[in-house]
Amino acid sequence: MTQKRILVTGASGCIGHYISEALIQETEYELYLLVRNPKKLQVDTQARPGVTVLQGDMQEISKFADLLKTIDTAVLTATAWGGEQTFDINVHKTHELLNLLDPDKCQQVIYFSTASVLDRNNQPLKEAGELGTDYIRSKYDCLHKISQLAIAPKVTTVFPTLVLGGDAEAAAFGGRNKPYSHATSGIPEVTKYIDLIRFFEADGSFHFIHGRDIATVVRYLIDNPPKEDEPRSFVLGQKQLTANQAIEEVCAYLGKKIYFRIPLSISLANLIIVLFRIQMAAWDRFCMNYRHFSYENFINPGSFGLPNYCATVSDVLKISGVKPFIK
Repeated sequence: MTQKRILVTGASGCIGHYISEALIQETEYELYLLVRNPKKLQVDTQARPGVTVLQGDMQEISKFADLLKTIDTAVLTATAWGGEQTFDINVHKTHELLNLLDPDKCQQVIYFSTASVLDRNNQPLKEAGELGTDYIRSKYDCLHKISQLAIAPKVTTVFPTLVLGGDAEAAAFGGRNKPYSHATSGIPEVTKYIDLIRFFEADGSFHFIHGRDIATVVRYLIDNPPKEDEPRSFVLGQKQLTANQAIEEVCAYLGKKIYFRIPLSISLANLIIVLFRIQMAAWDRFCMNYRHFSYENFINPGSFGLPNYCATVSDVLKISGVKPFIK
């Protein structure tokens, strides 16, 4: 019996690292890991047979056309975060890759979008397509155009919320280095200002998800593709947190008491922006007023009866290298 062939694009990115590592260590699938620079891939690709590193760029995806026709599952994490190539890679080259897959052979495509393109009811957020950064607008455009492709019925779209992961935990647990997510890199810095932050309260909410938990969900979806009558879109996140809950949990972890709290209103923030002539992009202004980036029917490993690696603020701080207060 031939092993299932799995393609992972963006394997050297934060999410790609966790997925690649999990598939290497926990499966016997035949793996093809697409990276621009193999030196950035900090997983042990020699740990077992059947792991092939493909050096290449999404802009030259056509050179892998013959291989793509043989792929059983494609996990598409590769993305451009900004710059001139953003729409070309995130929309045109992604569609080119999808069209190179064989709809009869390929069992499933797991396509990574972003929760930023959805509203609170998990529907497309029109402001994301109108006001978003190049990255967000490209993800919005790609999502709408995928439905027109022949492979569309096989596409499972995942929408990560705030993604955590990176080097600090690798150092703490003796593992190989992984690239920081954008969110994780700022956590130790934010805790330095907790003595000030703890005395303010803000109206807002969000979800987060760790790269290792994303990998657990992806592994489950590879082994258990949604059936024809089941949903094929999933928001990836832990339970919703309010901004105030997050501050309280950080304070508890660090042993900081909260004696009083001053509400921070949107009107005050807007006044400060005007008075100090602060320049804000249209998307940043929208996010400041929107505030509640929370979603319905979010999933994480616990949704499938699997253990979560990082489910609480304390978990976040611990794996980010922040030391707890000890009485």
